[in-house]
Amino acid sequence: MNVTTELFQSLLLELIDENPFAVRSLLRILAVEFTDSVPTLAVTCEVEPVLKVNLGFLELHCHTDEHIKALMCHEFLHVLLRHTDETGPYNATRHLACDAVINAIIHRQLGPAYSSMMGRYYASQLWPMKLLRPPVDVELRDYRTSSQTNLWKSLYLGYLVADDIASLAGDLASAKMPAKGSGKLLGNHTELGQGLPEKLADALDGALKEMNGGGIWRSPRERGVGADPYEALHKIDPPTRRDWRRAFARLLEQHVTPDRRSRQSAVVPTPYLLPVLSTTDRRAFVRSLWSPFLPEARWEGARSKPKGSAQLFLDVSGSMNAELSALAGLLGSLSKHIRRPFWAFSDEVAPAVIQEGALKTSTSGGTSLACVLRHLALTKPEAAVIVTDGYVEKVEPALVRKCQHTRLHVLISAAGDPQAIQNAGLPWTKLKEVPR
Repeated sequence: MNVTTELFQSLLLELIDENPFAVRSLLRILAVEFTDSVPTLAVTCEVEPVLKVNLGFLELHCHTDEHIKALMCHEFLHVLLRHTDETGPYNATRHLACDAVINAIIHRQLGPAYSSMMGRYYASQLWPMKLLRPPVDVELRDYRTSSQTNLWKSLYLGYLVADDIASLAGDLASAKMPAKGSGKLLGNHTELGQGLPEKLADALDGALKEMNGGGIWRSPRERGVGADPYEALHKIDPPTRRDWRRAFARLLEQHVTPDRRSRQSAVVPTPYLLPVLSTTDRRAFVRSLWSPFLPEARWEGARSKPKGSAQLFLDVSGSMNAELSALAGLLGSLSKHIRRPFWAFSDEVAPAVIQEGALKTSTSGGTSLACVLRHLALTKPEAAVIVTDGYVEKVEPALVRKCQHTRLHVLISAAGDPQAIQNAGLPWTKLKEVPR
């Protein structure tokens, strides 16, 4: 996999948006440094913490975007568990126990697409290092009566969680550890057990307030863990007028770009050459009258290719409440035109989904176009559409200039005001009133 600095930065931003384990609180404060001074990834415990990234390691061991995100989550969980579990010496078995619990959490919470990174990396390791990857079915069948396998299975089923790190390390104390340099552990192990600088500690406090801690700690509330993030839920009110829906679709279609993941496909004409005369290729027929060789004639075929889709950002701030139900219904009916995930924004950009007849996303209730522009400046999509009522703060010209690579268009809701968008020099169209 070709891992560039641009790709890593893009995936980092996606992970902040997706926010598994409430990583957003930490990742947003980290500067990123690409270096071979660390073997994998590491967060430094400095006054101004830095995420150090070894691109060579990622090139060699990561095969998908999810593998890279899994490593970022692994490093975040290292910091989180160091903040909450600093007791006990960090010897070789404790390092192994920490990594085993972290990898099991990632497997349970994010699934095999992420934990397959550990599966590949530790594929040839023997006991106890094989605890660092999820077991496969054949291993569980072959060693069904083994106490080692029971421990392995319990770990990845969630019977052992972060509270059990010390106990797991004790169970491994008699195990023969691998030689130094064999099966190098992921993440930062040089500073485990040390205190955290104020900036990191504050970020982790924010994460604890945002996450629910399920599957990580046995009693999350005792860790100061808060509730789930505030989720905005908007019941869908489907529009009743087809012409209004078609008009909106035409606006989106003007800003679609190729999308290999699109669920929709289109049949496109595909020319090809064959040494067989075609009724549509007169030149080949004429050439066959004098050429001693049968000429290749042009034939017309067809093939299926994914349709393009539009990158969409939907304003879910409080001022949009009056129109969100209708707009959500419209977006649901036009889902084939919209790239997944599509994004919602208030003061932050977050993924949005339509589930069981409702638009579901995270929101703070405020309104900031700056967060969308920063997202675009980092991810650099070819085109994007923003749907808002226009009631936003003054847009900084410098942010707009950073998005010049993106063909950007703003759709203003019927009850909105385009003045701020117009002042920023962004192209816009005002939607007609939603028919009832």
